[in-house]
Amino acid sequence: MKRTLMLITLLAILTTVVAIALLFAYVHFVERPSNARNWSPDQRVVPHAVFGGNSVTIHNVRNFSYRTVTDYDQRHETRTYDLNKIDKAWFIVERFGAEPVTAPGIAHTFLTFGFGDEYLAVSIEIRKEQGEIFSPLKGLLRQYELMYVLADERDAIGLRTNIRRDPVYMYPVKATPEQLRKLFVDMLMRANKIAKAPEFYNTLTNNCTTSIVDHVNTIAPLIPFSYKIVLPAFSDELAYDLDLIPADRPLEAVRAAHRIDLEAQKHDVDGGFSQRIRQNRH
Repeated sequence: MKRTLMLITLLAILTTVVAIALLFAYVHFVERPSNARNWSPDQRVVPHAVFGGNSVTIHNVRNFSYRTVTDYDQRHETRTYDLNKIDKAWFIVERFGAEPVTAPGIAHTFLTFGFGDEYLAVSIEIRKEQGEIFSPLKGLLRQYELMYVLADERDAIGLRTNIRRDPVYMYPVKATPEQLRKLFVDMLMRANKIAKAPEFYNTLTNNCTTSIVDHVNTIAPLIPFSYKIVLPAFSDELAYDLDLIPADRPLEAVRAAHRIDLEAQKHDVDGGFSQRIRQNRH
């Protein structure tokens, strides 16, 4: 009897191992990324950029007006930016859930660029199908494509501060205008590439933060591998340690000084939104 139970247990383990192996084989050798799916309306339209000398024209800049996460007025715009006017950038960290209790290690990060008094957010996200929600496990199994969302700050930031009401931190990036221009152009070129040749998102190796790191290291190899990249809620700590964001005070003081959601929620997401979230922050 004991020997029979051992054989049954071993058979069960072997069956499980084979099933997992077959799943991973299917995922990695059969599944292919696609731009032709039933996409969620907020990610149905893919942006692309057209360069011309010192300017770039970006088609399908998202500028939605949200009443709730799922109820919004859709608007995509064509905008032209003077690359010589890039003077600032900010690193945005959105933590999920009310402070101080947040999902450990889980966050979304993105960059937003300043052109004088104009701003454009570049957010690297999963491209959701209709009714789909994010799962870290599914993100390991090639279940999501990657998407570059180019958006007005009232959309990309206002959605997170005023609609989702998540804790959001906006840190000024320490970089020269020349470095920021190269970084911005590199991100737009990859957005164009993905629009034609889609890629799978991967929770560990091809997510919002790893993509930003890849872009930064393409310009200048500054950021080493760290678990703080894999767990984006700690990515501001890594940026702080590397002096890529303000580091003149203890980290928690820097975080407190650059948290913007509480102030943003005092006002509507209107034409003065970008200016208000920057008041008294440098």
